[in-house]
Amino acid sequence: MEMENFYKRFCREAFDDNGVLCAFEPVVADNFNFAYDVVDEIARLDPDRRAMVWCNVAGEERTFTFGEMKLYSDKCAQMLADHGVKKGDMVLLVLKRHYEFWFTVLALHKIGAVGVPATNLLTTHDLVYRFKAASVTACVCSGECNIAEYVEEACREYPDIHAKFLVRGTREGWLDYTKELEKYNGAWQRAQTHRDDPMLLYFTSGTTGMPKMVVHNMAYPVAHIITARYWHNVHEDDLHLTVSETGWMKAVWGKLYGQWLACASIFVYDFDKFVPHDLLHMMEKYRVTTFCAPPTIYRFFIKEGMEGYDLSSLRYSTTAGEALNPEVYNRWYEFTGLRLMESYGQTETVMQVANFVGTTPKPGSMGKPSPIYDIHLIDEDGNDVPRGTVGEIVINTEKPHPGLFSGYYRNPEVTAESWHDGYYHTGDTAWMDEDGYLWYVGRTDDVIKSSGYRIGPFEIESVLMEHPAVLECAVTGAPDPVRGIVVKATIVLTKKYEPSEELKKELQTYVKKQTAPYKYPRIVEFVTELPKTISGKIRRTEIRARDNQK
Repeated sequence: MEMENFYKRFCREAFDDNGVLCAFEPVVADNFNFAYDVVDEIARLDPDRRAMVWCNVAGEERTFTFGEMKLYSDKCAQMLADHGVKKGDMVLLVLKRHYEFWFTVLALHKIGAVGVPATNLLTTHDLVYRFKAASVTACVCSGECNIAEYVEEACREYPDIHAKFLVRGTREGWLDYTKELEKYNGAWQRAQTHRDDPMLLYFTSGTTGMPKMVVHNMAYPVAHIITARYWHNVHEDDLHLTVSETGWMKAVWGKLYGQWLACASIFVYDFDKFVPHDLLHMMEKYRVTTFCAPPTIYRFFIKEGMEGYDLSSLRYSTTAGEALNPEVYNRWYEFTGLRLMESYGQTETVMQVANFVGTTPKPGSMGKPSPIYDIHLIDEDGNDVPRGTVGEIVINTEKPHPGLFSGYYRNPEVTAESWHDGYYHTGDTAWMDEDGYLWYVGRTDDVIKSSGYRIGPFEIESVLMEHPAVLECAVTGAPDPVRGIVVKATIVLTKKYEPSEELKKELQTYVKKQTAPYKYPRIVEFVTELPKTISGKIRRTEIRARDNQK
């Protein structure tokens, strides 16, 4: 059945003379629920339409239709409800890349409960904090890691978990997810939910301070039409792969909402350790057509070598999650002939800035503001900055802002720090060029003020990343008795290079030649790894703190 225009039930859109999206307005009924109105409706119209192709490192594979997704999510809703999960309950999901994640998150939507996805990298301490902060009442966890043990330890300090389900494993005190699911027939009746009801809760990475709880409501998925159709360029016959574990927000950006609204299939490769050659082989074998991954993945593809792989099925590639260095863009283009279309967004939002379908990207630029929001760049006094001047990225909240989070759960003070004076403040800075493209600079607290200059770390990092010796790097400000603050580069070297004073000088000279000399790193430190958040973002704040203590 032809389903290319199914998503248009949920939005109004307009295009400029070049066919580029210029206006987008979600159309969301008061009782809209993604599980019922998208997944179940596609299952009604075209039950045999492919929804997911799943495989793992052991060679197992499964294909699921939308009809099967409806059935399994209905059975899961019955199971969870029978074990006490009700509307409004917070349910922790630690399911890695298991297909059971999709059954379960859809089931929670159907009940009206709130999914709290999390990574299996969490420890007991992390779980205690999350359980208490969100008042979690149930959890569904993978048996293919140590998370169940950590949950049990956390429950000694937090006794309010009334149901624990284990996927792909058995353990005393836990319900066997697969066996329990088999008991139910899928006879589930639609529950009453509202578009403003909470649906998802994510803990932010926490580059500073404890993680905050970001809440999204039932209307949130519709805003991701713009993600899938006009950034990923997904259509009904596509097989889309976004590289993300289900514990991260990126999973629902690229492995669920927008893609299924577009009636496309998602490809899920269930792995623990990222091996570039394995992922390239899977993309070749299963004929992935559209692909999204953070720049780090592309960087490892390029470093390890892509020769010998047939990626001819791949017609579109995108990236997000961290700033894209032009060197990665150029090398990927050389290998595949595909331009990397970058975008920018946050856990709190959908896509704010992007290189949209039909536009020509500028390597290193995030793209242009999304028509879903009224985006501004402002100075510290709240005034719009002229083009070419660095400002904070903000969203005008006095105009429609679909997909923007409902607030930080149980934290009105922190919410007020981000939502004030008619804007949502992202905390990220950028500048706009004469063509309207935005260029990322860094977090507001990452900007280096040295000898009267304001220096963004990303520009220097981009230059350093072009040098063959540099695998990863972080640029920060470090104390200096004469200049107050100087630029410092903390660098992880590639395998072929060893730390030396000569290499430090070579890298400093390299930066001087590529950008304004005042930006070069006066301090260069070689390390074996960079401090990162649990989601893999570099913790520049930790590097600064260490330097300030010296």
